[in-house]
Amino acid sequence: MPDVPSFAVDDGFAYEVPAALPDIAVGDIVRVPLGGRKVRGYVTAVAESTPERSLRPIATRSGNRGVFDVGMLRSLRWAATHYVAPLSTVLARCAPPNLPKRKPRVHESPVTEVDGILSEWSERQVGRGRTRPAYLVTGDPLPAVTSAIAPVLRSGKNVIVTAPTVVEAHAVADVLRSLFGDRVRLATSDESPAVRTTSWSQIASDTGSVVVGTREVAFWGVDGLGLAVVLDEGRRGYKSPQTPTIHVRDLLRRRSTIERFSLLLTGSVPTSEALSSGVELIESLGRVWPLVEVVDRSEDGPGSGAIGERARNAIAALGESASVFVLVAWRGGSYRCSKCRELRKCPDCDAMLERSGSCARCGRSFPRCLSCGGVRFETLGGGVPRIREDLGRVFGNDVGPVGSNRRIVVGTERDLVGLDPVDLVVVVDPDAAILAPNYRADEDALRLLARAALAARPGRGRRALVQTSLPGNRVFDALRSGDPLAFMSETLRKREESGFPPVGDLIALETDALDARPVLVDAADDASLLGPAREGERDRWLIQGRDLSAVRLRLRSAVQHLRDGGSRVRVDADPVDL
Repeated sequence: MPDVPSFAVDDGFAYEVPAALPDIAVGDIVRVPLGGRKVRGYVTAVAESTPERSLRPIATRSGNRGVFDVGMLRSLRWAATHYVAPLSTVLARCAPPNLPKRKPRVHESPVTEVDGILSEWSERQVGRGRTRPAYLVTGDPLPAVTSAIAPVLRSGKNVIVTAPTVVEAHAVADVLRSLFGDRVRLATSDESPAVRTTSWSQIASDTGSVVVGTREVAFWGVDGLGLAVVLDEGRRGYKSPQTPTIHVRDLLRRRSTIERFSLLLTGSVPTSEALSSGVELIESLGRVWPLVEVVDRSEDGPGSGAIGERARNAIAALGESASVFVLVAWRGGSYRCSKCRELRKCPDCDAMLERSGSCARCGRSFPRCLSCGGVRFETLGGGVPRIREDLGRVFGNDVGPVGSNRRIVVGTERDLVGLDPVDLVVVVDPDAAILAPNYRADEDALRLLARAALAARPGRGRRALVQTSLPGNRVFDALRSGDPLAFMSETLRKREESGFPPVGDLIALETDALDARPVLVDAADDASLLGPAREGERDRWLIQGRDLSAVRLRLRSAVQHLRDGGSRVRVDADPVDL
């Protein structure tokens, strides 16, 4: 198959295998003639037959081994179909930056014995064929994950560990190297092409290695893969923002079924997609995250500021050496009536209302307070600058941004990555995140709040404090309990009623085509086509249905038609944001 990003070459082109390349195999990277030039290509099938016409020969083979095999190719074909992408764009993700010419070195590090909650589970998986994916519900997965890795390495098989960000991948690799030495390789985007290629070469051989990386390593072909681990599976970094928008969890689940290796997912709040797929749940003993104090903001009078009195008192009660992280959960905040302090919330769909009273989800407008009829409203929360200014009026120079070495630092979700444990976490107004116009809003909000709570170091008096105007919301019931499973069970029931994923299917499509409606109407056919909504220079369309398998196939020709006409098109299958 020529490496051309077009659906037109998905069925592949036939070439002659020259006598000089007798051992060509599926997964090899080659150079092939196409038109008047030579391009990279991938071998997707080898047949011993006499064609009816003469074929142009393969020019050369690149590298000393293939980048996928027949089993993995089945998973890659599924990904190309599911995410409505040309197969060549998926195959291209399997190759390292450079093509290896040398064999990997032999390990010298012994495999350390590691006891933990997953030791027996892992021992059972080794040598077993197809296994059911497991989900470890925990806020601190590494101790358990290391106990799962050790038996796999002793069996001579390989392990892939994926982390949501580069920073976290480096931290995980450091922990694993302390146990397994030179068996651990790192493969992230900040590493040089040579380092990533060496890591690919090591894991591509059956040598008892561990490769830790970000989402890219989920595409790597491994001869002796025994275990794949996805740390904190609900994080958005696992879904590629570019087409094809493949999710690491779903690709590895498909691969584990076909290639027969064990799959371990971890997270403090499992996604509805993971739970609906029938994973084996492994629960940690006790609470998944530390204790959380939920503060009702209705106790604060009008004009009390972004940080309520109880939060200010909690910060003031700490010693001068104690550290505080203040999380701004939603840029801009939510709104409440200045008279009765009722939160601005749509009565029809429960989404957050803007100050003007308009609802971003259903489009209705309520200019007056629905409780008292008031017309003046104040902002709860706000951006990082506003929160720092509000805290600065009370705590002066003790307040600063993350990384400033001040004892009180203010940041957003991205600042949780690599944050050192603190004595107190304060979450400012997560209500806007819970009421966001997105079917996943409350699930995502609980996941964020759990991550924030986990930033508080263990110890007496150390905790997370969350101020809210929705203290009775089921998100806070789950947060107080420290157990997400009842919450997620109810979430799946609601999705069943609404038809939203994972019960139903969603595909988002963005294009700058002047009028994409005719071709999209034909492709959507018996599904619901919603839109367009204008986003910058592009229109955004949504296709919704219980099963969009047939739509995905029809969308291939529709997308190619739009692109052939000069339009840009981005297809987001299973979108995280709407």
